[in-house]
Parts: sequence; structure tokens; C-alpha cells
Amino acid sequence: MRVVWQLLAVAAVAFVGQLAVSAVDGNPWLTLILGALTAVLAVLAYRWVVRKTEQRPVTELAGPGAGLALGRGTLIGLALFGLVIANIALLGDYDVRGWGSVPGAVGQIGFMAAAAVTEELLFRGILFRFAEKWTGTWLALVLTGVLFGLMHLVNPHATLWGALAIAIEAGGLLTAAYVATRKLWLPIGLHFGWNFAAAGIFGTEVSGNGTPQGLLDAVTSGPSIITGGDFGPEGSLYSVLFCVLAASAFLWVGRRRGRLVPRRRAERADAVTTLSR
Repeated sequence: MRVVWQLLAVAAVAFVGQLAVSAVDGNPWLTLILGALTAVLAVLAYRWVVRKTEQRPVTELAGPGAGLALGRGTLIGLALFGLVIANIALLGDYDVRGWGSVPGAVGQIGFMAAAAVTEELLFRGILFRFAEKWTGTWLALVLTGVLFGLMHLVNPHATLWGALAIAIEAGGLLTAAYVATRKLWLPIGLHFGWNFAAAGIFGTEVSGNGTPQGLLDAVTSGPSIITGGDFGPEGSLYSVLFCVLAASAFLWVGRRRGRLVPRRRAERADAVTTLSR
């Protein structure tokens, strides 16, 4: 029941926050405030419910180093998406027509902060963490990644390929960042940086959501496999490539640090072998 209570607590905050942000749609300053408030309340709810149900310190949201990890993750997310756009632009498939909307970009900060925090708490903090205990790191990564991708099928311009791309990119990269650090701050920063770069800076779609305009007024054109089509650049092969490379690096770090969890069956088999010697 612990996982159920934890999911309910964070999901309730996310739901109320989404309703509040939707109610002020079109007001970027209120979106910024309410989005930031949702992110803070979600963290507090997670800490409270995990302490209550697991009777332990919430080390995955430890305070020391949080700001640095958030900043580092944000920079990595911005850089990764920047690489995707740069490669699409080199092929002539990304065109900047002028400046977009500064207030629109401000509103995206709050909106994307709320999304990044609540989704990371739900998928990495709760679902992956519990699944990993039962199945080990690799299978838990695949299962929660697929679930994360399927969740995006409800978006207005969603495609099956887009959902698969999200499962590989975000499900793999964000989980790998958590595995490498065993903290949620880095994946939260990565998630925010990537999404804000997509919508708030480069003015592209985020997961087929019909995202409001950001700093740049830009359009993509060309093959969907390169641009992502109506789903946005997250459906681009470039996104898959760069995120897989980054995820591989994080998983390598996690393995070097001894932070990968084996399957229980394999663990028991090793224990029996050791006892029989």
C-alpha cells in the first residue's frame, strides 16, 4: 500500500496544480507563480508521505547540493535540446521568423517546473524506485520508460512513434540520471531544461501538446523523422540519438559507482552459490 499512498499524495497535488494553472491560462505571471507553487508543494507532499509510509529519511530529496544538481541538470537539458535543434537547423528544417513572446517564455518556466517536478516524483521517485526493488534496475528502467511514453499518447498531436521516442529518450535518460546520483534533483533539472528549451526558448512543440509560443517565433519543416512533425522535435531521430548517448553515460557512471540493482532471482542465486562454497 505504500506505493499507492505515495502516488495518491503526489498525484493529488499535481491534479490541483494543473487545474489552477489551467484556470489562469493566458496569464503568464500567474502561471509562473502557480507552477512554482505546485512544484514546491509536490516536493513537500512527497517528503511527507515517504517519511510517513517508509519511516526513513528521504535521501533522494536531500537538501545539500540540491541547487547545484538542479542547475547542472537544467544546463544539460538545455544543451541536449540545443544540439537537437542545431542539427535540424543544419539540414534547413528549422527556421526562426523572429522574436516570439517574452511573457510566454516566463509562463513556460512555471508550467514546465510543475511538470518536471511532479512527473519525476511520480515516475522516478515512486514507480521506478519500487519497481527496481522488485525487478532490478534494467527491467524497471524499461517498464517505467514504456509507461512514461504511453502516458504521452493522450496528448493532442501524439503518435505511436512519438510515444516510443519519449519512452527511449525521457524514460531512459531521466531514469539513468537518477540511477547515477540516487537523487531526484538532477533528473528534475534535466526534465525542466529540456522542456523549457523546447517551448520557452526555441518555440517548438513539446510532446504534441500545442505549447504556447516562447522566446523565438520558429517553424520546422521537412521529414517527420528529422523534425518530429506535429509531435515536436522529441519525435526526431536526433533526440533519440543524443538522449541514448547521454543515458548510456549516466548508466556507466551508475555502474562504476555500484548503484545498479540486480534482479532478485539473480541475487538469490548468487547468495546460494556463495553459501554452497
